[in-house]
Amino acid sequence: MAKARILHIIATSCKPENDAKFNKWYNEVHVPMLMKFKGVKKVTRYRVIEEKASRPQFLAVYEFDSMKDLEEFPKSKAFQDAIAEMEGTWKGDKPDIRLAMVAEPIKVFE
Repeated sequence: MAKARILHIIATSCKPENDAKFNKWYNEVHVPMLMKFKGVKKVTRYRVIEEKASRPQFLAVYEFDSMKDLEEFPKSKAFQDAIAEMEGTWKGDKPDIRLAMVAEPIKVFE
């Protein structure tokens, strides 16, 4: 049985004309940079199926073994480098973070 982990969930949207660029960048640049932090155990990305203006287009779920790892994440070099790179790549046109939240497991059902 897999261990239940702390989740950091990020929901984003981008301009339709940036969709391909955003996904290529997120998959090939942003996530690999963030995964250099040893506390990030797994990242899964999702596309939201129901397309509504009120909903984000994408979800990224970052998994951590502990709250301590998650708390150290924004202080890490990997995180700081990834944010600096994002600012440079997207300049004034960066994707819109629509939701950022942390969830802890209550119970695992299998």
